[in-house]
Amino acid sequence: MNHYETVFILNPVLSEEQIKETVKKYEDFLVSKGAKMISKEDWGLKKLAYPIQHKKSGFYHLFEYTVDGDAINQMEVEFRREERIMRYLTVKLDKHAIAWAEKRRTRNKQKA
Repeated sequence: MNHYETVFILNPVLSEEQIKETVKKYEDFLVSKGAKMISKEDWGLKKLAYPIQHKKSGFYHLFEYTVDGDAINQMEVEFRREERIMRYLTVKLDKHAIAWAEKRRTRNKQKA
């Protein structure tokens, strides 16, 4: 089981309900593949550095989880098929990135 982080950008024209539905769909997909969800973050609507599909903003979401590597390819195929997802990036975390992610989660909890 490897430690991963996935950030994906959802289309800004989606309703709040559609966003929750899409995030839940991919969370359930990962859990069905045996993933252990460590954290989920909703970064909200952010301005993009450059237009994607003629859109200038998007809803950002982050998943941090552990899962076997086979599930990553399957999830990315699903991301490509989903028209609500504008971009995604999955990164395998090393021990230093895991420590940084824990520090970020702790800092975010203190702010809240």
